[in-house]
Amino acid sequence: MEKIILEKIDDLNYEMTEALRSLRTNLIFCGDDIKVVLFTSAEPNEGKSTTTMHLAWSLAESGKKVIVLDCDIRKSVMVGQYGMHLERKGKIFGMSHYLTGQKSLDEVIYSTNIEGMDLVTAGPVVPNPTELLENHYFDEMITKLRMKYDMILLDGSPLGLVIDSAVMALKCDGAILVIEQGNASRKFILNVKNQLEASGVRILGAVLNKVKKDTDGYYKKYYSGDYGYYGESRKE
Repeated sequence: MEKIILEKIDDLNYEMTEALRSLRTNLIFCGDDIKVVLFTSAEPNEGKSTTTMHLAWSLAESGKKVIVLDCDIRKSVMVGQYGMHLERKGKIFGMSHYLTGQKSLDEVIYSTNIEGMDLVTAGPVVPNPTELLENHYFDEMITKLRMKYDMILLDGSPLGLVIDSAVMALKCDGAILVIEQGNASRKFILNVKNQLEASGVRILGAVLNKVKKDTDGYYKKYYSGDYGYYGESRKE
């Protein structure tokens, strides 16, 4: 297996590290039947990919064998955001290569410089992502990865804009909604929640991201990270 180097994934500060550990613990306590987890958001740039990647890192540090699937094959930013490149020079093949039958699953899975954490990148943008995610290749990928990894984290596209994440949710054990504080309206977020529920996936909870810091408040030391809330979804 070839290795991808993540040049731009940085250590987090204490508060953010503790928040991620809390997220990790809550996820593990959802039960051992929760193995394939989808991360989505209402809108772009809410911190979904950052949350997914750093949670995977945290899970790997705890001894879990984890893989991240970059499933945003419409507009992924992950390769550039984390400065990904092969340890040995060459082209990185990704999800769209696999879903179109150009590459085998083994050819698109890469180890990383984070021990215990593997990765599948999105690959080139394709004109028909929803149709590709509905084909048998995606089903076979999830089935095979279940046998190899402790946790499979899917970084999906924003569900408030396209339905790709709802399609993927059908194959997942649970979903987590990443919400930027003060960004999308409550009604918009509830619409996204309803779309996930319609897919039949178990909604594990939400991550309130980019929380504004209370410089004087009592709770500052607990909630000054970018991962402010995680818990069971509430019925409205």
